[in-house]
Amino acid sequence: MKTYQNRCLLYNQGLMPYLNAHAWQRSLLAERIKNPSLNDVLILLEHPPVYTLGQGASPEFLKFEIDKSSYDVHRVERGGEVTYHCPGQLVGYPILNLQRYRQDLHWYLRQLEEVLIRVLAIYGLKGERIPAFTGVWLQGRKVAAIGIKVSRWITMHGFALNVCPDMKGFEQIVPCGISDKPIGSLAEWIPGITCQEVRSYVAKSFAEVFDMELIEPQSE
Repeated sequence: MKTYQNRCLLYNQGLMPYLNAHAWQRSLLAERIKNPSLNDVLILLEHPPVYTLGQGASPEFLKFEIDKSSYDVHRVERGGEVTYHCPGQLVGYPILNLQRYRQDLHWYLRQLEEVLIRVLAIYGLKGERIPAFTGVWLQGRKVAAIGIKVSRWITMHGFALNVCPDMKGFEQIVPCGISDKPIGSLAEWIPGITCQEVRSYVAKSFAEVFDMELIEPQSE
């Protein structure tokens, strides 16, 4: 049986408000800054509709006024521009200590893309990278967004894969600040696909790419 160098706790969550997940990530990060020997973590979940802006994100990519908006909008410490989360989009938050892998942010971003490219390959779809941008494209449509924050080589934030979301929410923004490339979802290629089925493939690909053993903690 294969022995893995690293172990990672996998938390398969349902629908979780963005701020709850954000606070959870921050507490996991703080614990690991204090004690770097703690296991890595991967959280997989979905969010109710919410817009988030990266640290230096420009409000001009929102097509509505933040202060007069009925939408949930949060500015957070990840890189990248504005993005939209909603049910039907599978979000992954890896809390990884990169000192165990490689202390290289470009390498880490490419690995996250690789995880999602492998998931698409399971469905016979060819996910692609566009060199100037971070994320994964399928036939010219962006199906996965990635935005990270790293403190003392420990990661937070992560990736969002459009599985079967209501795409209307994307109409209110210029997603990731890229106006000339459309957003897509896997449901356009695979009718009937669900986040539930994709989760196991994301977890499996994540474990393969980072060469780790995933452990699901027993719920108390």
